Amino acid sequence: MQHLLRRKITVFLFLSLVFPLTGVAQLRDGLNLPDHDSKKFHFGINLGMNRAHFNFTHHPVFQNQDSVMVVESINSTGINLAWLVNMRLSEHLDLRGYPLNLTFSEKAFEYRLKYPDRVEGEDTITLKKIQSISLTLPLQLKFSSDRIGNFKVYMFAGGKIEYDLASNAGARKAENLIKLNRFDYGVDAGVGFHFYFPFFVLSPELKMGWGLGNLHSRDTNLKFSNVIDKINSRMITFSLTVE
Repeated sequence: MQHLLRRKITVFLFLSLVFPLTGVAQLRDGLNLPDHDSKKFHFGINLGMNRAHFNFTHHPVFQNQDSVMVVESINSTGINLAWLVNMRLSEHLDLRGYPLNLTFSEKAFEYRLKYPDRVEGEDTITLKKIQSISLTLPLQLKFSSDRIGNFKVYMFAGGKIEYDLASNAGARKAENLIKLNRFDYGVDAGVGFHFYFPFFVLSPELKMGWGLGNLHSRDTNLKFSNVIDKINSRMITFSLTVE
């Protein structure tokens, strides 16, 4: 009996921390942060988790060789950390930017080799990981619904440019690497929700990102590179923003 009582108390305390009696506050004091959306500028901190992979095409060389039998892109998990700046354009339209936006991700290619080089540590199935630390500069338009109490839904879309601080395109001894360019550009789109609390606005958000630039710095002398033609980045991100 005491165990069940402790569980009920724990659940109540958790819900009180995540959703601090929003309905009671609304009945007593009206809307939380009623002037928040009318401000010309407001700022926030964004923290998220991403799932990323490469979208790629095979080079014609792939059909004419017998060493690499299969190439596949593997999904991986990373994190995002960003500083949000929001400028109000109208009642339902905002312009958003992220002056500081770091994305940490690790993408990978899986190769199935017919003749693996055991001396070089290769196996029949060989995984090549590519770590990335990207400085991203997105610019987005946000379309918001009317505010319903302490809740609002919004959609957004925009473009971005990226600079990979961990790019290996300039590596000289890269026999076992896939070289990637530092610069990329692409588009983002997603949906989010504003929850208005007495002292802050919490915004969970789901975003899809499509890289449009060819990241591959192809080297015909590298076994793992010459079978691939174009490489484009793909990413889905779930994040929380506190404003």
